[in-house]
Amino acid sequence: MSDKLILIIGQIMPKNCSSQSLEDDVLKLARSVAESGKPIGLPFNAVSADISSPQPMCDTAGRPFAETIFRWIDPNFEYWKDRMFALRSTLVHATRTCAEPFYYSKGKVMSWRRNEALVAATNPEQYAAANIGAAIISPVHLPGGAIGAVVWASDKEIDLADAFAANAANLHALALRFVATYHDARDLGPQGPAVYLTRREIQCLKWAAAGKTDAEIATIMHISVPTVRFHITNSATKLGVTGKARAIQRASTLGYIGHE
Repeated sequence: MSDKLILIIGQIMPKNCSSQSLEDDVLKLARSVAESGKPIGLPFNAVSADISSPQPMCDTAGRPFAETIFRWIDPNFEYWKDRMFALRSTLVHATRTCAEPFYYSKGKVMSWRRNEALVAATNPEQYAAANIGAAIISPVHLPGGAIGAVVWASDKEIDLADAFAANAANLHALALRFVATYHDARDLGPQGPAVYLTRREIQCLKWAAAGKTDAEIATIMHISVPTVRFHITNSATKLGVTGKARAIQRASTLGYIGHE
């Protein structure tokens, strides 16, 4: 990684985080994101704190960072104002299938390893149609299921293999810090202490996720049907949701019951 890029990333690592507000950190990180791609030939940026939300990342005055700090290849393409963009974009769709940084170069999408889901989710023609010659994309998968993304791009065709190998880890760390700090500053995502489910609550949710009825779960676990319902209702309350289906989804997102 270049000394210049190390310096840019290092500048946003405060020695005493408690002495600075989250909002100050957000602005510093946004500026660092804007600068960090330039040494490797990727001067353009697109960012999202949550690809499921049409709301752009903004400063405290409500001004989108895409209009103040970041710039895109086509200055007339205001993607942050297009509520359907996330559903059409192959780049955004790829962040749903890949939690690690990846890059577009020479008409192909690649990462640190062969990722068939990433390749299948990508349409290189869309990159070309958007005048993206090369790009490094960092998905940011946060607790609670939110997915953010930071893109560093160029309108020129660049062989990014070496630059990706040298810089991807640091860019990914910067993207994670930027998006996570933004979530903290805006009170987005889960708040408060971590949720703890009991062994019984997890077992009931696992069997429910497998399609078992309350009566079947009771038989399997050798407990009464009211007890099964008590555990599921209690877990839903802890998870901050209503109903069995939402409890299963939330517990799965938090890694309690897996995706078998």
